Amino acid sequence: MNSEHGYKGRLRRILMAAVLSGSIAGCTPDEQAGDATAAGVQADNGAVGEIDDQRIIKHADEPGNWLAHGRTYDERRFSPLTQIDRTSVRRLGLAWQQDMGTRRAQEATPIVVDGVMFLTSAWSRVFAFDAASGKLLWQFDPQVDRAWSRRMCCDVVNRGVAVYRGRVYLGALDGRLIALNAASGEVAWEVDTVIDRDRFYSITGAPRVARGKVFIGNGGAEFGVRGYVSAYDAASGELAWRFYTVPGDPSQPHEHPELEAAAATWSGDVYWKFGGGGTVWDAIVYDPEFEQLYIGTGNGSPWTRAIRSPGGGDNLFLSSIIALDPDTGRMRWHYQTTPADNWDYTATQHIALAELTIDGKPRKVLLQAPKNGFFYVLDRLTGELLRAHPYSAVTWATHVDMQSGRPVENPDLSYLEQEQWILPGSAGAHGWQPMAVDQDGGTVFIPTQESPLIFAMADEWKNTGTYARDPGRWNNGLELGRFAQLVAANAPTQPQAGGALIAFDPLTGKVKWSVRNAYYWNGGVLATAGGLVFQGDAAGKFAAYDKETGEELWQFDTYTSILAPPMTYQVGDVQYLALLTGGGGGDMFGGEAPTAMARYGNQGRLLVFKLGGGLTLEQPQPVRKVIPEQELGEAGDADIAAGEVLYNNYCAMCHGLLARSGGSIPDLRLLSKERHAMFDAIVLEGVLAPVGMAGFGDVLNAADSGAIHSYIRARADQDRAHALGDIEAARMTWQTPPPGPGE
Repeated sequence: MNSEHGYKGRLRRILMAAVLSGSIAGCTPDEQAGDATAAGVQADNGAVGEIDDQRIIKHADEPGNWLAHGRTYDERRFSPLTQIDRTSVRRLGLAWQQDMGTRRAQEATPIVVDGVMFLTSAWSRVFAFDAASGKLLWQFDPQVDRAWSRRMCCDVVNRGVAVYRGRVYLGALDGRLIALNAASGEVAWEVDTVIDRDRFYSITGAPRVARGKVFIGNGGAEFGVRGYVSAYDAASGELAWRFYTVPGDPSQPHEHPELEAAAATWSGDVYWKFGGGGTVWDAIVYDPEFEQLYIGTGNGSPWTRAIRSPGGGDNLFLSSIIALDPDTGRMRWHYQTTPADNWDYTATQHIALAELTIDGKPRKVLLQAPKNGFFYVLDRLTGELLRAHPYSAVTWATHVDMQSGRPVENPDLSYLEQEQWILPGSAGAHGWQPMAVDQDGGTVFIPTQESPLIFAMADEWKNTGTYARDPGRWNNGLELGRFAQLVAANAPTQPQAGGALIAFDPLTGKVKWSVRNAYYWNGGVLATAGGLVFQGDAAGKFAAYDKETGEELWQFDTYTSILAPPMTYQVGDVQYLALLTGGGGGDMFGGEAPTAMARYGNQGRLLVFKLGGGLTLEQPQPVRKVIPEQELGEAGDADIAAGEVLYNNYCAMCHGLLARSGGSIPDLRLLSKERHAMFDAIVLEGVLAPVGMAGFGDVLNAADSGAIHSYIRARADQDRAHALGDIEAARMTWQTPPPGPGE
């Protein structure tokens, strides 16, 4: 059973094919939250968090504050501050730092108002700091059940809070919307945003606030949920309106008129039984000029249209940009970036508002670089398509037809019958990590991704013509069980992978300059009037670039991977630059990669810089993974093969492809004898649920657990035999990104 011709031999060949092709790219938390609430704080003006619509609209009057998620309602992430500029940036140094007590991904943008910084970390914890000194003013833990990690697409992350009229608004991981007193962190009110607690809904995005309302969406499309965005009264928490992005059960009345027309673009009954998808998990932008709210909607559930809507149709309002009346929730217009989405090409990516001169006339426009690889310029008032240029490598479509507004698909890359490498992969040509817009310079700075994925229809559907929803795992309609074999078999034709920060002209489609990253999954972007663009990357480098040329002018080694976007603010006469560190998120599936997270571990920190800052970070010792000798037992090739399929369907999204962790969660190849002895109790009974490893006894049985256990041991034995356990010795370059994130 251990011969080179059996299953373990096939594992060996798959592994070596992956090594040679460079083709393989990666939940158990490791921290406990701190005290729920500490002492309150009083701002210099006697009030804390007193932001309203007019303050955000008149942001030019207080350039030192960062009042909203993207700094202002237009969400350009462009700061007018100039103390840190092309000349002075070389003197930039660390002013203060906070250990955030987590080794999970951090994705938040801090809000800074009147000298107080508000931000979130893993598990939806909220912190308030003195923005000049770094003193902790208060913290709040919503006490999310740690077993909720099983319900997450892409780690237990949170992208930030909204601050409005003396309150801090948090969307908690488990679907609650919570209003906190900005001065003390005490709860003012709490509501449940989830419409069906039997479905795996979550919240990872930052709320937005305007017109006396708090706007929030949800995630969960991979598990089978129905998308919507909700508006709540900011003072009371009362639901004001809800807009559903996809139709529901056709035997029931439509919740609002727009869904009647949308329903005509769907067919069959799978979509509504699976939930349909279309989740609004990130992009929500308020436009005070036209009094409109723009939302970006997500992928379908399942991803594959042949399963989701077998009779065809565009499947509105998946992968769309929608303009809503912020007072009533009624739709004003929509534009679908990817009709009949088949690749997880969400349109939930960062939306920015600007005014550009187009064809000799000033136009109020909406800008977005969604996953599908085309950059869209739309008229904000009407939704008219003005420009659509590719901003990264695209193979699934040849171009966007400007008359119809529809992408022209490449028929040679249909994966209905045969697996295909496709660019972008489901991670997208641009992820959730925000871009930055220099309106005066006519340039958008985008963290792009060349991230191919091998798309193949699920074996279940190909073999039976049906696909059953499993509430305990991802239901995307793709073949995940044989993913490693598919990659190895198609490695010779795999497109190149990587990432880049680009300066992009949205009107001409030209790239003004580009800075390559070693890995595809990097941080968001900030641009400033000081002539600078800031970004952190997966290797742990936080750098400043000349916004005109792309020349690197400054860098700082954070020793951990970076996803969060930087932001800047001023207190007194000092400009600061803030950044959260910690990688992972949607990249957990990929496993070991050339990242700081894999090299040093995942140190979640808040780093704040200023000119003349003199603090230093101690370089950590490289992680050394020494895989223990395995007790392989009596498992045969068939058991291990079954375990691989089960592992990929239930475990790999957190613990990594080929049982290799990327660094933010435990590596199952390193399990101790004690943990091996507890394997069934952990996997089936959930004995580690209090620290984030939920049990799967509702969907797996003892035989399933045993097969998964055998597969993990076989993988550990393979890597031990090939001396791959030592990261410093291996230094392999994994390039294929995970099948996500979709949320």
